Amino acid sequence: MSLANLVRPCREQPLRMLLVNAGDAESLTWSGLAQPLRLAQRMLGDAFVLDIRTLDAIAADPGAECHVALLVADEQQAPPPPALLHAALERCRGAACWGGVGAAVLWLAKAGYAAGVRIALPWALYGDADEVTERAILTQHLFEFDGRHLTCCGGAASIDFAITLLDQLFGGGTCAAVKEALCIDRVRGAEERQRVALQARFGALQPKLSEAVTLMEANIEEPLSTDDIAQLVGLSRRQLERLFKQYLGSLPSRYYLELRLQRARQLLLETNHSIVQVGLMCGFSSGSHFSTAFGTLFGNTPREERQRKLAAA
Repeated sequence: MSLANLVRPCREQPLRMLLVNAGDAESLTWSGLAQPLRLAQRMLGDAFVLDIRTLDAIAADPGAECHVALLVADEQQAPPPPALLHAALERCRGAACWGGVGAAVLWLAKAGYAAGVRIALPWALYGDADEVTERAILTQHLFEFDGRHLTCCGGAASIDFAITLLDQLFGGGTCAAVKEALCIDRVRGAEERQRVALQARFGALQPKLSEAVTLMEANIEEPLSTDDIAQLVGLSRRQLERLFKQYLGSLPSRYYLELRLQRARQLLLETNHSIVQVGLMCGFSSGSHFSTAFGTLFGNTPREERQRKLAAA
């Protein structure tokens, strides 16, 4: 169910959104989220009420009911005092859709509010996430919309997240106007991964996992089997699957498929190779398999993706 459908049954105009700043107002995580939303508020007038608060303000006065609520903090921000954090989380989770951005994603997961939920945790915080991996489902994506739960890894992805929120809540017209005002050409989708090497994420902690993903990235055109990858990194298939499930929230085969499809999408948007050529370059010998897998992940076919590129041009 889309965000618009989640908030529509419980609201009349205006749509009310709460942003709780728990970190540095100068950080990219905060400004990247707040600036597009402030701009949309000016464009939409009475149709959109944006309530921006600090932690202290929330603790003193929770404020009016809202439809979307987000707790925001840069990934380097230390957790606030427990009482303030509890007040902010309780206030946010009362909204129809709610979640966190940046370090706040880890805070809400540690508080037990992400059991069984796909969350986009900043890669730099993976080392602090061991206690939540059994409950939350960590993904490598820039942001996640999982039912009423919204999470974003922060940083530059906050801009993509904010504009996608506007698109889902107010439609393409508002989204296009904000993009034009901010001179933004392309908005990355929720399915795109945080572009940081696995070695940087896990350091020496999980060298086998880093090695397995490196093998996948080096063998896009002629994919290896899961058994081959496990053998090459010196693990059993079950051990490899356990590593991927624990740290990447996916099976090796699924992660590999998404890696190839991400590459295919990049080629469709950035090159003039034919759709058949792109499929072959990304390890798909069958055009129907390529089209079906692409549509399942991205919601449109390779042909529609190429047409979107041409229309934008």
